[in-house]
Amino acid sequence: MAVEQPSWDRFDRRRRITRFVLLLAAAVSVIASWQFMDTGVVRPETIPREVGDLLTRMYPPDVAYTTRIVQPLIETVQIAALGTLGALVLAIPVALLAAENTTPNGATFWLGKLIVTVSRSVNTIIWALFFVVLFGSGPLAGAVAIVFRSVGFLGKLLGEEIEEIDFGQVEAVRASGASQAQVLLYGILPQVKPALVGLSIYRWDINIRDSTVLGFVGAGGIGVELFRAVNAFAWQSVAMVLIVILGVVVVTESLSAYTRGLVR
Repeated sequence: MAVEQPSWDRFDRRRRITRFVLLLAAAVSVIASWQFMDTGVVRPETIPREVGDLLTRMYPPDVAYTTRIVQPLIETVQIAALGTLGALVLAIPVALLAAENTTPNGATFWLGKLIVTVSRSVNTIIWALFFVVLFGSGPLAGAVAIVFRSVGFLGKLLGEEIEEIDFGQVEAVRASGASQAQVLLYGILPQVKPALVGLSIYRWDINIRDSTVLGFVGAGGIGVELFRAVNAFAWQSVAMVLIVILGVVVVTESLSAYTRGLVR
């Protein structure tokens, strides 16, 4: 008599049916959304011609325009730097509230989670629109927008790092008669310092990119010049601004990667 060989399946029948239903629901949702928005490409054969026409208008880049974008470029870097620094200062107490092992009670824990969620749920441009109304056009609105957007990112990830620390070291510092501030300085921060530095540099790198478009809503930076050039259909100037932005992003990415490597 032949012996039936056992078979192995990664998922049982119920999980296979559940996965199929979920994939089907996702496909139906995508198709329904496409139909509802009436999204479609009209005459796709014209796309290469239009792209070629735009590139022709942008060539050669207006090198003389560089003199007009040096100051806005410096302003963009300053917005990102000040915004990141402000977010870092605010993120430390937010992270302590959002971490289960350092928050004073349940109410403060949910307060920290609320701050993190609200900050991360609103895009930088939306924050910038709000602060342009509040403070007026200029780099101040952009820097504050960067702060409010970044504090959730830093607070969430730093809070998760705090939850992974060796709490025995914290208790040892506390047992020596240290104050709450000393416990923070000598018991908690030394353990999360590499993550704190790495996250700050990484967020600064992101904020450089975000700052380049804040000028579209009047929040200062090189985005103001890009917006003006696009509105004036000065495509050669647009090309020069885009090249400069690309250069800044490449440089900051390199610096960010190098600095994070030193921290590890």
